[in-house]
Amino acid sequence: MTQTPLKLFNSLTREIETFTPVHPGEARVYSCGPTVYNYPHIGNMRAYVFADVLGRTLSWKGYDLKHVINITDVGHLTDDADAGEDKLEKAAAKSEQSIWDIAQHYTEAFKADTRALNIRAPAEWSVATDYIDAMIDFASGIADKHCYELEGGLYFDVSTVEDYALLAGRTKLDQIQEHQEAHMRIDPVKQKRSPADFAIWRKTPPGETRQMEWDSPWGRGAPGWHLECSVMGEKLLGFPFDIHTGGIDHREIHHPNEIAQNQAFCGCGGLSEATNSGAKIWMHNNFLVERSGKMSKSAGEFLRLQLLVDKGYHPLAYRMMCLQAHYRSELEFSWDGLGAALTRLKRIVIAVETFRDEAPGDPSHDSFAAIREKFTHAVSDDLNTPVALVALEDALALKKVDAGARRAIVEEMDEVLGLDLFGLDRKDLRIRPLDAQVTEHEIEADLLRRKEARLAKDFATSDAIRASLAANGVEVMDGDPLGWEWKLD
Repeated sequence: MTQTPLKLFNSLTREIETFTPVHPGEARVYSCGPTVYNYPHIGNMRAYVFADVLGRTLSWKGYDLKHVINITDVGHLTDDADAGEDKLEKAAAKSEQSIWDIAQHYTEAFKADTRALNIRAPAEWSVATDYIDAMIDFASGIADKHCYELEGGLYFDVSTVEDYALLAGRTKLDQIQEHQEAHMRIDPVKQKRSPADFAIWRKTPPGETRQMEWDSPWGRGAPGWHLECSVMGEKLLGFPFDIHTGGIDHREIHHPNEIAQNQAFCGCGGLSEATNSGAKIWMHNNFLVERSGKMSKSAGEFLRLQLLVDKGYHPLAYRMMCLQAHYRSELEFSWDGLGAALTRLKRIVIAVETFRDEAPGDPSHDSFAAIREKFTHAVSDDLNTPVALVALEDALALKKVDAGARRAIVEEMDEVLGLDLFGLDRKDLRIRPLDAQVTEHEIEADLLRRKEARLAKDFATSDAIRASLAANGVEVMDGDPLGWEWKLD
């Protein structure tokens, strides 16, 4: 275990705090997972790269990690506040498919993206519909003191808990009401005592039948979106657990509502004690910004990880792009930025190839002491991956050091960064774009003929081959310092 204390920014207290586990030697982490009604876009995936780096860091620090990521297959409305259609029901109706098939397909697509980004599988993928009975029990336990029933279902009265919406930076109900009304995309539910009150259980409207609905004390229907995370967090990790993560968008509505439910369930007081929220530390990654607007799923075309691959970028180039920015900073996506991240990853992979086959040595080699300290301090300082990457490159730049020691220190750093540096080689990173008109085998054969022509000083043939390759979108990179030889535009 590294000795430098791990310090993390707590969104609830707005302070950097030293991580002290609830249970000695353990780290229990819950991450809000996807609503599986469509493919995740790359902005969604930034949250899981961040959570993966957090989990890897906790493991690297020596903690026994239990990480839970939920799968939302019911309850999430098209408006994140409290109105609109269920996202899964809407997707199923549009595609004329079973809602269960929709959920299964997009769950597998999400998991495939996590594997492509070298995100470690959690200890548990918790699926919302596996916990319906537990959700009904949870709601029944808080209904008398904290809820009221309307024609549309059971609603949580936010005035019954202390410090509601503190996580979002709002503590007065008039501030909360103004925020809710400003962000409401669909008419709010009528008869609610406050616009901030939210559904615990939504009844199926008379005359309608949902594909996902269950009997409850409040009528046949489905749970609210916020309920599932409270229930699965408590069941799988116990209150309070150590860290709850999610995207910064969850900080405004979903997580404040989840916290209110947790307070009600525990019968605990205000949020001056962070553990009353259900978790000691709440962490949120900032947005990925893409100026063209194509990241939005509602736009019809959005940036999926597969689109990056189709254009010739390895998924780990996107992971590198995420690591180059602090998780609490906005990250602007551009194709040029992704290309620069890929080039940086290529340089690192080429350097690692020089000692890949060496037996690991001692990572505490004196030559690496200052670099190791730099890396450790960076990671321990609220997951400062941009500085940690520089420390990795500093280690690779030390040429006159035992190769086994270099391998050991780089392996240790990659345990946290997760770039799979000992599983990648340069050929893996050279991906043929989907619309390319020429195969890699054909390119390599032409390059070999061109090399032979140049050796024979047959420059006419050499130039003709180069021109032919260029016509097919292949740029021949003579003298490329990376030794890449060619790339497809």
